[in-house]
Amino acid sequence: MKEQIGFERLTGLIAFARAGSLGSYTAAARSLSISPSAVSKSVQRLEQLLGVTLFIRTTRSLVLTEEGREIHERALRLLRDADEIEQLAKRAHAEPAGILRIAASLPVGIHLIAPVIPQFCAIYPKVKIDLRLSDHVISIVDENIDIAVRLGELADSNLLSRHLSPYHIGCYASPEYLARHPAPEHPYDLNEHKTVNLRYQNTGQIFRWPFRVGEKEIEIVPSSSIIVDVSEAVVAAITAGAGIGMVASFIADSWVKDKKLVPLLAGYTVERHNISVLWHESRRSNPAVRVFLDHLFEHV
Repeated sequence: MKEQIGFERLTGLIAFARAGSLGSYTAAARSLSISPSAVSKSVQRLEQLLGVTLFIRTTRSLVLTEEGREIHERALRLLRDADEIEQLAKRAHAEPAGILRIAASLPVGIHLIAPVIPQFCAIYPKVKIDLRLSDHVISIVDENIDIAVRLGELADSNLLSRHLSPYHIGCYASPEYLARHPAPEHPYDLNEHKTVNLRYQNTGQIFRWPFRVGEKEIEIVPSSSIIVDVSEAVVAAITAGAGIGMVASFIADSWVKDKKLVPLLAGYTVERHNISVLWHESRRSNPAVRVFLDHLFEHV
């Protein structure tokens, strides 16, 4: 019985909302593809269920009562929400297409995001990628960004997020440098070496090198003769023999594979799990966003 009453209330609200907007049962019936008598009966049943009079009926038109005006506004909101639900469902099953705007920090974008884009575009040719790289944090909402990938701890926000796979931070040097200098055996041995360090663009602070020593994590700031403000410049300098640098494993791996860099102090490296993918709730139903997130989490 309750389900029947609920269904009658819903159909009555639809008929009432349309009649209230169009000013007559005939016009409402035409827009709903039903008979005027069906609209009239639905509205009458709704009035009985609610215990209020919704219309002042004349021979020529319908006039909303005071209670009818308030209920009509609420009914219209209800129908708009129903339309949005329908559109969300349609978009969820739509083919991914359009421009996908992705923001990422420079090293993450170059070494993690850009390499997986060609395969994604081959699978979803109707999606165009707009990848924006910067070490400055930007507003996803203000910049109309669909997906952001950030390195570091996140501030509290109302954005949806998920971590990518962990990575390691460690020291590296070129074979040429190590041919001239003995490899360090302990982090404190770095004081006897030339080093290349990083300055953060967004804060201006010098990178403090973390090491795992026993159960503790210590930090060292070496006295570096070369300081740069992008990780790629650290790699470029140390591969050219400038000294020892500390970089993330996802940056150094390809250089190690090509034998242009050698990992050092492997027993002291630290693991980080702070690469986060973020997106706004409103982007959840976007097919292109959904499939790119799936692709990213599968391959990175």
